Amino acid sequence: MATFGATLAMPAVVRAQENNSIWDIFGHNRTMRDVDREGNTATALSLIETIEPILSFDTAYNLQLAIQNYEQFVAVNGSWDLPTQEMFGLMLGHRRKQVKDLKRRLMINGDMAVEERINDTFDEKLDAAVRLFQARHGLIINGQIDEPTYYALNVPTDYRLNQLRLNAMRIEQWASALSDRYVVVNIPAATIEAVEASAVVQRHTAVVGKADRATPILNSKIHQIKFNPFWTVPKSIIRKDLIKYMNEDPEYLTKFRIRIFDGKGNELQPTDIDWSTEEAVQYTFRQDPGAENSLGRCKIDFYNKFDVYLHDTPQKGLFGENSRFFSSGCVRVEGVDQLAAWLLRDNGGWDVTNVQAAFESNERLDVPLNNQVPIHTTYITAWANRQGTVSFRDDVYQYDAAGQVTFEA
Repeated sequence: MATFGATLAMPAVVRAQENNSIWDIFGHNRTMRDVDREGNTATALSLIETIEPILSFDTAYNLQLAIQNYEQFVAVNGSWDLPTQEMFGLMLGHRRKQVKDLKRRLMINGDMAVEERINDTFDEKLDAAVRLFQARHGLIINGQIDEPTYYALNVPTDYRLNQLRLNAMRIEQWASALSDRYVVVNIPAATIEAVEASAVVQRHTAVVGKADRATPILNSKIHQIKFNPFWTVPKSIIRKDLIKYMNEDPEYLTKFRIRIFDGKGNELQPTDIDWSTEEAVQYTFRQDPGAENSLGRCKIDFYNKFDVYLHDTPQKGLFGENSRFFSSGCVRVEGVDQLAAWLLRDNGGWDVTNVQAAFESNERLDVPLNNQVPIHTTYITAWANRQGTVSFRDDVYQYDAAGQVTFEA
């Protein structure tokens, strides 16, 4: 699918720019002035960010309703039309015949109210519909048919229906293990929800594992928060990354304050190691606390055999990406200070202000939770809320393609 989109989409941008008439440009400028794009984005997000947890029995019920709607559409219509290459690059103010096709598609998807007469102008209503479509698919909301949006439009109806069915079964299984208070990491969405009394009290953007270094799916309990932690580099990262970085830049370890220790705790120098071999794997590499530490200011520990955890990060810019699959299995958390305060509330004296003060102190501090909080790392690529809004995400680890419903937790 990505190859198809990449080969067809880019030439369409050039054609779209070349084909702009003086009337198209004039209409574009006038429409741009009149449309409340920020308001359209806010409306789209309000339809997505409800208090319902992704992982809950309510979502399982809502998915069944969505499945019925999709099955009915497929039975009557077969499939919706996939976008043509000329649809790529459409944006507010454009006047083209492909705009009509886009409107029809978004009416079918429920992103736009059905209209009897459809014109060829990319107007305010279509801008709002595109932004809702982007929000439902976890894309950067800009109102344009850019590459990620084009790819999402290019997914066939039967594929989406299969996603709904698979995820309904997954959620029904996982929901049976839920307690009153829990944390959910949804890997395909790269998001985190803090849930209490069947309602989401916090949402966080996340960065999760790459396809070849997947974040594991599991049920566990968060038991400890470490402030200003050391980072001990996993052997897999030493082997796959660190040796390569040192060959590219012999000052890498010094720049990032990573120290080397042998099995007896003696500190070594980078020059003591033969970087042309895998000798480095037999040593311990530990990064000192600080702003450049790979774990940032906070590490959130939960029991597991994979040596993964939630943590802060100095690379805040990654939270703004469409696709946030950059880690080696651990989960980076945007706004980790708020999540830490929520987790520590039963310890007394830990509000956001105190958490931030602990960050700024640069002092090492480990705080066990008085009440451990369940955490579920999950794989949900489709879900629905009570408003009938259906969301989808890419099958990054190919579990949908394999038809996998049950996971070892």
